[in-house]
Amino acid sequence: MKPKRAASVFDVARAAGVSHQTVSRVLNDHSSVRPATRQKVLDAMGELDYRPNLAARALSSKRSRTLGVLSTANGEYGPSSSIIAITEAARARGYTTIVEQTDGFDVASIEQALGNLASLNVEGIVAVAPQTPLLEALSSMKSGIPFVTLQAWATEGGADLAQDQLEGARVATAHLLDLGHINVVHLAGPSDWIDATSRLRGFRLEMESRGLDARHIDARDWSPGAGYLAAAQIFESNATAVFCANDQTALGVLHAAHDAGVSVPDDLSVVGFDDIPEAAHFWPPLTTVRQHFAAAGAQCVARLLDGDEGIPNVLPKLISRASTRRMTLES
Repeated sequence: MKPKRAASVFDVARAAGVSHQTVSRVLNDHSSVRPATRQKVLDAMGELDYRPNLAARALSSKRSRTLGVLSTANGEYGPSSSIIAITEAARARGYTTIVEQTDGFDVASIEQALGNLASLNVEGIVAVAPQTPLLEALSSMKSGIPFVTLQAWATEGGADLAQDQLEGARVATAHLLDLGHINVVHLAGPSDWIDATSRLRGFRLEMESRGLDARHIDARDWSPGAGYLAAAQIFESNATAVFCANDQTALGVLHAAHDAGVSVPDDLSVVGFDDIPEAAHFWPPLTTVRQHFAAAGAQCVARLLDGDEGIPNVLPKLISRASTRRMTLES
């Protein structure tokens, strides 16, 4: 018989009807928790036979002014920018940060990463969770260390703060449709990335809301090379516009368009996502969706340290440049 999974912080939170941050504050004997709420959490712990780890108990009596950052990212612009923003926001609050990258998505790898951070007496953890398996593994973990996650959309027991990728994708798609394009294709990112699937959902929702077919092409990764290779399918589709899941793949599409004699934006309008620093200097300068990494980083740290659960998600913004144009009769 398969052994029963040990109760996690999230299980206790659901049973008590509170957030997992509140459970962590009870574990750490935080004075801000109301007595009635504390008792509900303690009762839930008893019912579920929850056993907090020793590292969490040690943290309740000793402050290190150190936060951990957990990520599986390997240099991608979005996660890297998020880590920088979290580090700067923590520094502004008088905290240092330690970044721990996991070797994989399995529970064992994440447990090891969390253990490494716990051994350094971090007071809390911000998990930059761009990939689905990491979020799933975190949600099943049993840890007494308070943590928040930064990802694309909120799920039960999961994200605390999100950049609204779905809304950003809808804004990007609406921009192309408002310019008169109806034959629009989406160059989607890797399907195991939450950002990619959320942007694809946003594209589909906006296209379908206007009665249009939502066609997409899968890129093998987030690189310009992947965009370059996928561009042939975009050209064959007779699309007049493409919404790329990030700026790097859009760069690859621009390169391929140049090589194929496809004029941007006269023959093909191109929109990216992220607004990387180089996007304004692509040729033509790239229309894209800007993410507010600094604001998201500051809000993540505030939610972790202050427990403010009323902080809204961060809304991306369309940045219109020369890679898109209005459809004309000659287009």
